[in-house]
Amino acid sequence: MSWLAVFIGGGIGSLMRFGVSKLSLLLFPTKLPLGTFLSNLISCLIIGLALGVFKDKMDSSENLYFLLIIGLCGGFSTFSTFSYESIKMIQDGMVLYALLNVLFSVLFCFGIIWYMTKT
Repeated sequence: MSWLAVFIGGGIGSLMRFGVSKLSLLLFPTKLPLGTFLSNLISCLIIGLALGVFKDKMDSSENLYFLLIIGLCGGFSTFSTFSYESIKMIQDGMVLYALLNVLFSVLFCFGIIWYMTKT
């Protein structure tokens, strides 16, 4: 049944990512990949909460782990789009923005998960 949890979580996560991207463009029209940045940050927050704050529930329910961590966060976050958008900014001459995108994404995403899961 773990495949079903991944399937459902992944579908929900993908729809959430689509919604965050559309909403961020509507609220903050920019050439910067704000939607991807926000999706990755929120996904890291979900992982941090799930593995840090709700660790006991995650340890006791394999299906919950597959639903939230593998499915939802896997569908919601996106390293491939982050990489593509960063390379596209470099190709478009926005080298500083690309470097800041990489730096902030890595620092904030790692920081969120590290802070939420430290014991």
